[in-house]
Order: sequence, then structure tokens, then C-alpha cells
Amino acid sequence: MARPVFLLPFALLLLASTMASADVVEHSFHVQNLTVRRLCHEQVITAVNGSLPGPTIRVREGDTLVVHVFNKSPYNLTIHWHGVFQLLSGWADGPVYATQCAIRPGHSYTYKFTITGQEGTLWWHAHVQWLRATVYGALIIRPRAGHKYPFPKPHKEYPIILGEWWNANVIDVENEGLASGGAPNISDAYTINGQPGDLYPCSQKHTHKIKVVQGKTYLLRIINAALNNQFFFKIAKHKMKVIAVDASYTEPYVTDVVVIAPGQTTDILLTADQSLGSYYMAAHPYASAAGAAFDNTTTTGIVVYDGATSSTPEMPVLPAFNDTPTAHKFFSNLTALSNGPHWTPVPLQIDEHMFVTFGLALSPCGGNATCAGPLGQQFSASMNNASFLFPTELSMLQAFFFGVSGIYTADFPDQPPVEFDYTNSNISLDQSLIFAPKSTRVKKLKYNATVEIVLQNTAFVTVENHPIHIHGFNFHILAQGFGNYNATTDRKKFNLENPVVRNTIGVPVGGWAVIRFQANNPGVWLVHCHLDVHLPWGLATAFVVENGPTPSSTLPPPPADLPRC
Repeated sequence: MARPVFLLPFALLLLASTMASADVVEHSFHVQNLTVRRLCHEQVITAVNGSLPGPTIRVREGDTLVVHVFNKSPYNLTIHWHGVFQLLSGWADGPVYATQCAIRPGHSYTYKFTITGQEGTLWWHAHVQWLRATVYGALIIRPRAGHKYPFPKPHKEYPIILGEWWNANVIDVENEGLASGGAPNISDAYTINGQPGDLYPCSQKHTHKIKVVQGKTYLLRIINAALNNQFFFKIAKHKMKVIAVDASYTEPYVTDVVVIAPGQTTDILLTADQSLGSYYMAAHPYASAAGAAFDNTTTTGIVVYDGATSSTPEMPVLPAFNDTPTAHKFFSNLTALSNGPHWTPVPLQIDEHMFVTFGLALSPCGGNATCAGPLGQQFSASMNNASFLFPTELSMLQAFFFGVSGIYTADFPDQPPVEFDYTNSNISLDQSLIFAPKSTRVKKLKYNATVEIVLQNTAFVTVENHPIHIHGFNFHILAQGFGNYNATTDRKKFNLENPVVRNTIGVPVGGWAVIRFQANNPGVWLVHCHLDVHLPWGLATAFVVENGPTPSSTLPPPPADLPRC
């Protein structure tokens, strides 16, 4: 009986040491109009603290982050902390009408949460309409004091944020597209850390540069903040070693190209092992939807070696825009660093099986009008034939916490209502299948339930690689492939040992992926396509995770300053 007595002081000492190593990190975001010049054009944008991108937030695992957001813009606003677990802090997750109502112009809200069990690269962005086109920034989580990276410490590190630019007001672009029923106007440029690069007009002085010393190794934290495009990213004559994605460590993977979907992050080690000179880093779209219009331009930055005399950078050869084999090779070759920091093994006992079809759809134009979508109808999108409609009277999290009915229905189906040949191009405009009813249907989960989801792309309108993001959770990607998922043969492909862990998955074009996660956090967690054009069309649902049996597994009340609808 002496052993517990001995261990108690040790446990208290360890707890005190852990608490002492955590800090409170505080920031203020002032969100307002900013006039910037890009592509020979002056444009008023919405920005945080007068910069594009917004401020980089640096914390350590275990820290509590407090961000005071003052909305001085003319638009409703929220901020989402993409990939943060938000354990018992769902009120800070940020998607409008999911976990909070918008911060109205002239109002403020303080986001407060502790970063637990995560380290690496995440990011933050607006989660109202298309404001995240210019309201975004990096969230860098370093190991707790006294802990190290599971790789040699780099000489220096740089965030590399890929973005998308319109010579227009993005809210107007989105609203005009929705009003027409068709697709919105495509962007005019892409950016690296807010700069388009010198391949665009009037952009010689708008090219992001990083300086390196020959022989040194650098950590590049790559974030895709673009609204509607995935990217191929290369650095001329250099290999890259992937060591983490979505703030989850991977087995080192050497590649000459990174493929990254909106919402995703990729950490790479770059060794400056070439001759003294300048080398372009470049990104252009991976455009998987055949026939869909897209911005086919290329954004560039420059890697400059210390002591280089040549000022003309070398250019990498990027893959073809529709190079799906290269994209699939990259995504499917990533594996987790098992037994690395914060690694969790794959849960083997499954409580909930779901088969979720998703993709584009159509919605009736209404009356005798003709819309700009296919067949004269409106573009729509759905999951299991349910096209998601956000509430506006109250957030879903408030309805969950206070027991308010009529905001959502907990009847999202575990299977599509009918079985069909999901990826057969002959069904692309099948009017018996393509119209999806609008609803606010969510899936209710027991606390700590293990959920396995087959995500199945459909060929309605067109097949496409959709980046599906789940708020509040990471998930293991057990397998992925093309065509219709076959439970008999494809389950044999599951990686249950070291599957890559992500919060956003680019489901293969015309294909499927199987993911698994544990619902260990009570609240309302949005699930949606991170191509922002598809979110207002309805490519979303939500998980409502019930409270657990103890105070430490029960969602606390909302903060006093939670915005009202």
C-alpha cells in the first residue's frame, strides 16, 4: 500500500511541471477594409491587422490561445481554427450557424481554447461566405517546452501560404454566382504569401522570396488557403521530404512535387543542396473536373541562395493540370509516423458504419425562370442525397446545448436512399437521381463512438476530387481508390498499422476513400467540401456528438460574449 503514497507526490510534481510549461498566448484581430494593389489593379479587400496574409500565430502544444476579434468590416464574420480539436471548446470552432452566429459589423468576440495533443502546421480563416479569400493566416504549433521534433532541427522555417486572388469583391463574386444558379467567376491569380509572383502583369515587385544558405536544411510549412483549387507545388531542381500533414507527423517521404488541397497543410524539409543561384518555387492547379473552367495561371516565389550572383531563377516543370496519377501517388504514399508524438493507433472496434455518397447535384430554378446551371437549373451539391441548408435563427451548437428543436433534424442517413452505379458518367444528368432536397440533416453520435465512413464520389454533373474536411477531429485514412467502392475486395487494402492521419482528405476523382475516427468531443462538428464554391450549394452535413458521462466529457456553457443571431 506504500506505492500509491510514493506516486502521489511524483504525479503532483509532473502535473505542476506540465502546467508550468504551458502559456496563455493572446492576440487581437482587427478586421477591416484594406486597399491593396495587385495585377495592375487596386482592390479593396477584407484583411486582419492590415496585412495579407494575416498574422502568423505561434504557440506550443498545451498553450491556451486567446484571440480578440474586432469586426470593423462591413460584413458578418467568424474565424475558424482549421484542424484544432477544440476539446470541450466547441464554442470557439467558428463556422457560422454551426457553432456560433456571426460577429456583426461593429461587434467583437473572443475565441479561447487550449491546444491539446497537437503540434505542427494548422491555420485559421474566416468561415462566412468567401471572406476567407483574404482573411487567413498560419497557426504554428511547436512541441511543448523540453520536447523535440521527431526529425533533426532545421536551420530555419518558413510558412508558405498558397492563396487565390480576384480583381473583384469576392462577396459580390459569390453572390452573383448564387443568383445566376451557375458557377461563379474564376479567380484572376494565385498567390504565395499574398504575392502573385513575377509571371503575372505588374508583379515584378510582388514575388515572395526566401533566403537559404547552401548545405542547410529548412522547414517549409505549406498551407493551401485557396478557395477553390488544389495545387501542384514544386521547387526547381530540389527534392522535398514530407514529414507532416495536417499537423500529424508522417514517415519521411521524398518527392519532387507536393499535392495539396484547400484546407490541407504539408510540412517539408528542404535541403539547399544545389549550386549557388535562384530557384523558382511554383504552384498551379490540379484541376480534376473535366470541362470545368479554372484559372490556369501559375504563382511563383523564389528560393535565393546566399552568395548567388545569378538573378534569373530556374523554373520547375509542373505536372499537367489533370495529372491525376501524380496526385494519387502523392496522397496514397503518405503514412503516419507510428509511435511518434501524439500518434494514436487505429481504433479497431467500430460502432457506426456509414456509406456517404457526395458530389454535385441540381436544384430547380423555380417558376418559369431559366438558371445558368445544367439543364437550365441551379447548381447544387449533396451528401447521401441531402443538400445541406444552414440555419439562420440560431447556431446548431446552441440548439444542441439548450435543447432547442426545429434548428436541425438528427436524421442524416447512414446510406444513400438508393443504390446506383455511382461513378458511371452516363448518370451525370440523370434527372431521376440528380435533384437533392434541401434540408438541415445531421448525424447524431454517442460520445466516444468509433465511426467508419466510406466516402464515395458520384458522377453527377462531373466527377471531381473533393477535399472533405471534418471539424473537431483527425481521422485515419485506411484506403482510397477509383471507381465504386467494393466492400469485398477493397477492405483487403486497409492499412490498419500506420495509415496517414488528416483532417481534410482529397477523395480521388471518381473514386472513394475510407476513414475512421473516434467521436471523443461533445458538440456540433461540421463536415463539408473545402472547395468553397460547393459549401453554399449544400455539400455538407454535421456530426452532433452527445455529452459523455462525466463533467470532463460534457460541453461547458457558451461564453458570455457569444454573438447573437
